[in-house]
Amino acid sequence: MSVLRPDAVVTDEPQPAAKLVRCGIVGFGKMGRIRSAAIESSGRGQVVATFDTADHEPPASAARLKSDFGVIEHPDVDAVFICTPNFRNKPLTIAAMEAGKHVFCEKPPALTASDLEDVMEAERRTGARLMYGFNHRHHESIRIAKARIDSGEFGDVLWMRGRYGKSVDESFFEGWRADRSKAGGGILLDQGIHMLDLLLYFGSDFDDVQAMVSNLFWNIPGIEDNVFANLRCSRTGVVASLHSTMTQWRHLFSLEIFLSRGHVVLNGLKTSSNSYGDEVLTLEKNRFATGAVAWEEPEAHTFHVDTSWSSEIDHFFDAVQCSTPIREGRSEDAMAVMRLIERIYDAG
Repeated sequence: MSVLRPDAVVTDEPQPAAKLVRCGIVGFGKMGRIRSAAIESSGRGQVVATFDTADHEPPASAARLKSDFGVIEHPDVDAVFICTPNFRNKPLTIAAMEAGKHVFCEKPPALTASDLEDVMEAERRTGARLMYGFNHRHHESIRIAKARIDSGEFGDVLWMRGRYGKSVDESFFEGWRADRSKAGGGILLDQGIHMLDLLLYFGSDFDDVQAMVSNLFWNIPGIEDNVFANLRCSRTGVVASLHSTMTQWRHLFSLEIFLSRGHVVLNGLKTSSNSYGDEVLTLEKNRFATGAVAWEEPEAHTFHVDTSWSSEIDHFFDAVQCSTPIREGRSEDAMAVMRLIERIYDAG
């Protein structure tokens, strides 16, 4: 059974198939290849051009070009996917929009919030569709948690706690990642940005920030190993804590949201490597909400398949093909998280 949007027009006339979105990918490393597979498997897009400094073989449908601007200026490209080192994201995004292309860009959107203001000005000027890869919003567990919390059945958000960590070795810092002028920061900008985005997604804006930032192990100037941050929204009173780390020595993901009528907890995250363990969402109402003498049995969901990449591509293609608004991964979302990151760095 299909579900129509409220504004959908019902007609008996046969509808033409939507034209494939012709995509170019700048940066065909790990993320570029993940995006390529999702584009091709969607049935809605096709990769027609790629560029990478390494010798990564493009899909059969694509030409391997000799420059990033070759992809951006390619006449057959409708949308550009930017999967490059952090310092390239801003200039390539602006250039692609000014070339008349829609853009999907990996996080972080830029090195600073000020840089992102330049991107957003170009977005307004060109009218291009721009979406950022805040992929975690598209995990099915997050989507279910968001819908259930927004329904009000668990009451109001009181506090949240996010922990996101991994272990890295020397190879992680080969090239641009060890240079703050190119990376923009360490683990917070690399991985913690996803958790901060979720805290903003489920909570609200945070204007009161306390933080400790350290690099005791790798000891690379400007590239932090750990960030501990306490966040508070003075308007709502919602508080949150974050630990973002690359000295976890094992991969860990945990997001806990406690509300006036219960709690929603996500432990683990389904990835291709399975290194974060099972993705398990637990929802439970407290006895004050149910009137029960004791706690009720929690509701638990385990997710065995990661559908986030295909969901994210569909969301972007909806915006390109159907002119629907981008709801997840807007430039406004990117700006909110970049401003919060800067507050944390300043406080730490």
